[in-house]
Amino acid sequence: MFSGEKLYIWESVEWPQWRYDLSALAQPLAEVSLAHGTLLGRLADVGLALRDEASLAALTDDVVKTSEIEGEVLNVASVRSSIARRLGMDIGALAPVDRNVEGVVEMVLDATSRSADPLTAERLFGWHAALFPTGYSGLSRIAVGQWRDDSAGPMQVVSGPVNRRKVHFQAPPADALATEMPRFLAWANEAAREPMLIKAGLAHLWFVTLHPFDDGNGRVARAVGDLFLARADGVGQQRFYSLSAQIQRERKDYYDILERTQKGSLDVTAWLAWFLGTLGRAIASAQATLDSVLGKARFWQHWAGTPMNERQAKLLNRLLDGFEGKLTSSKWAAIGKCSPDTALRDITQLLELGVLRKSPGGGRSTSYELADF
Repeated sequence: MFSGEKLYIWESVEWPQWRYDLSALAQPLAEVSLAHGTLLGRLADVGLALRDEASLAALTDDVVKTSEIEGEVLNVASVRSSIARRLGMDIGALAPVDRNVEGVVEMVLDATSRSADPLTAERLFGWHAALFPTGYSGLSRIAVGQWRDDSAGPMQVVSGPVNRRKVHFQAPPADALATEMPRFLAWANEAAREPMLIKAGLAHLWFVTLHPFDDGNGRVARAVGDLFLARADGVGQQRFYSLSAQIQRERKDYYDILERTQKGSLDVTAWLAWFLGTLGRAIASAQATLDSVLGKARFWQHWAGTPMNERQAKLLNRLLDGFEGKLTSSKWAAIGKCSPDTALRDITQLLELGVLRKSPGGGRSTSYELADF
């Protein structure tokens, strides 16, 4: 295929005998374990409702960002509603949910809530079918719930215009999947001979290398990694951090390290170091999310005796969840589905109560933010 030159790791005669320097990974492993223990310690001191809220925030982030990495933007409110409904959580009015959202939610929740169950071809086919319920990726018909057949040519990851395409990676030929996938799944289901966090990193890399589906391989690979991370967490069905969200924040580095690893040797110490470092930063970000959840709880405790209508509560929750841009009376009217006059009355009442204040700086239109309490 490549004039005898071994261009990719799967072409090595030693494939798939992964090698890594565990001593070089000892410190990042310890740092991730410490960070995770600290996060769980904080969560142990809060009530069940706040733990549920923190888990809902992490899972929502995970579903939204694993799709965003692939260029697909999901509605955050729809994702949150879908997860809350499946977990039996009451979050007030539920947003409408479309089938694309439901599919990603089904995959992520199955991977994390049933992490102890075996990883099988049928389970992976189910995830894939959930991602592509119509049998199409965009306008292209794809094989759903089955391994690819390469009828349209070899599976390649490419970029650039059509006349100057750069091939970043080429996966093993489709006829090799009959051997490769059972070998991967056998390893996935055997008792871990390596630290579980290392196994999570290897599982992610191994699945991406095989690229067994026509499309959706990145999302399924991250779900596979999440399954092993959930096993490593040992905290039941709840997740409190999102590796996919952190990968989205470091998307360029993610693709760079994947390409270097695919074109390197079977010593994947550098990949695992990056994976553990990213995981540590994901857990640190979860600390900030927990701060937000606790701040939201304190806010509503403080204003518990203040009468508010449903629109006011909805918009305040939007601000507490991190409203993008400036909140103006016109945006209030649009989100609250009310007239401009009603929106202004809602805002004026909250200004008089001290719940809101005018944002500094002025500008062409007045905007509002939460007041300190």
